[in-house]
Amino acid sequence: MSPVFPMLTVLSMFYYICLRRRARTATRGEMMTSRRAIESNSRALSVNVEVIQYAKEVLDFSSHYGSENSMSYTMWNLAGIPNVYPSSGDFTQTAVFRTYGTWWDQCPSAQLPFKRTPPNFYSHDYVELAYEEPVYPTAVHVLETYHPGAVIRILACSANPYSQNTPAEVRWEILWSEAPTKVNSPQARQFTPYIKQIDFPTNLIRLEINSSLQDYYTELDAVVLHGVKERPVLSLKTSMINMNDLDEDEDEEKNGCEMDSLNKQFNVAALREMTTNGYFDKLPYELIQLILSHLTIPDLCRLAQTCKLLHQHCCDPLQYIHLCLQPYWPKINDSSLEYLLSRCTLVQWLNLSWTGNRGAISVSGFSRFLKVCGSELMRLELACGHFLNETCLEVIADMCPNLQELNLSSCDKLPPQAFNHIAKVCGLKRLILYRTKVEQTALLSILNFCSELQHLSLGSCVMIEDYDLIASMMGAKCKKLRTLDLWRCKNITENGLAELASGCHLLEELDLGWCPTLQSSTGCFTSLARKLPNLQKLFLTANRSVCDTDIEELAANCTHLRQLDILGTRMVSPASLRKLLESCKDLSLLDVSFCSQIDNRVVLELNASFPNVCIKKSFTQ
Repeated sequence: MSPVFPMLTVLSMFYYICLRRRARTATRGEMMTSRRAIESNSRALSVNVEVIQYAKEVLDFSSHYGSENSMSYTMWNLAGIPNVYPSSGDFTQTAVFRTYGTWWDQCPSAQLPFKRTPPNFYSHDYVELAYEEPVYPTAVHVLETYHPGAVIRILACSANPYSQNTPAEVRWEILWSEAPTKVNSPQARQFTPYIKQIDFPTNLIRLEINSSLQDYYTELDAVVLHGVKERPVLSLKTSMINMNDLDEDEDEEKNGCEMDSLNKQFNVAALREMTTNGYFDKLPYELIQLILSHLTIPDLCRLAQTCKLLHQHCCDPLQYIHLCLQPYWPKINDSSLEYLLSRCTLVQWLNLSWTGNRGAISVSGFSRFLKVCGSELMRLELACGHFLNETCLEVIADMCPNLQELNLSSCDKLPPQAFNHIAKVCGLKRLILYRTKVEQTALLSILNFCSELQHLSLGSCVMIEDYDLIASMMGAKCKKLRTLDLWRCKNITENGLAELASGCHLLEELDLGWCPTLQSSTGCFTSLARKLPNLQKLFLTANRSVCDTDIEELAANCTHLRQLDILGTRMVSPASLRKLLESCKDLSLLDVSFCSQIDNRVVLELNASFPNVCIKKSFTQ
């Protein structure tokens, strides 16, 4: 036989492997305006018309910069056709998340990270979009108009949000995933990553976000879903194979399914008899525990099946003092909690953020878990937990007597009366109620009984009628308060702010962004600066009345200031900013976007004189 034929056979096998790889996983990287994820000549040979859809509705999201009662800078701007693209710049008609960069990790309200969080879980925020027709996705276009690059994962869901029938199983598949990368240009772009082919039609797409490398707020305009109604079959004619695919690891696929077999992996009956442990059982118990403490939860589940010795170690409640289930949110359900039950009797930190939605966790399943595992709980993260109801908060109050930190951020489906139960948790030191429906009566009760509070977030709590009364109660009862978020609180006045500052002398962080009823002419900001010398972070975002006198008082009295946001003021001059920068040696962030007296030339001059300070100046084209 000619030597050519073996070579052809090898090449054919290589070509087949490439095709399988292309069909199974997505390629890293992006295509700005060129090819689609899978070229038309690699789709089904039958006639299959591509459907192009803009989002019909925004179903859920973790945070946004805008108000709950308007459209400016909100996630709801992602529904429908583009408003801004292809223009670049800061526009109110786009979707903007609440944070960017690492500034929020460097302020006094920052929380300690959970141990055992997988190193490849990067997501900080998310948004879920519904489309009219379920399709097999062929491409997803994300139209980014300002500081792009924050999208790090795109997922598709098997559940149809418009169907009357509840599916027996809700599946999430990762279409594309990548570690955070720095995009050097703030200009608009169309981001079109290569996506994986999936075996079910979808009209529910989820974007997950990490803005830690962004220089400013990322702004999104629209998300376009391309797809076909019939499941495509790859033909032998295929587009160019990206050779980098052959070298990539399978992290996304592995992580997508690593919680699938959680119930089986925790099942004691699945443990096989082992005749010997080698010399591993000669090690001290504590040393084995220390070694295993570096494993993720799914790895512990797998290792528990190897031998009796390791099963004993992997089921030791001391391995579950910190339990972070947020990275596995698509797979966590009642069965998962049930099998974790016996191992979590000593759990102190529990993160169930993003989990349990669409019926995955029931009220009874959650309640049973806390009744068994809540006695030692000190920190409970439940952000975006839409399965929660009043019964769940009652169980938390009754079963978690040692609870010190409770995060209910964006639990916007909780009824107002549910928050009354929080007042029973008198030892609370941190309470996050961002974007919840907490009402004034419940909040006054919480403040009255939870006098140990040190960190309180009331950002975008639109059901509170009188923030002056709330501020007065905080000044009277919460003497240990160190950080306070009043972002977009619409009715606090100089009277409430004065009582707050008089009673809470330990405040190090205060967010008064987008509080339009505060006016510098009343002297509220100068008084604030004199009464709160420990301030490290102060946000006066979009308060047009902030003036030179306020800045000079901050320079004179708040010398520990690290972060200051005075976006939008027309009354601050370069001279007062220079005084502030000279006085506050620790200042690292200064946002002067849309400050009419601070143009780009002034920013360049200040940057040259104070290179350690990051001075932010956004633009609109």
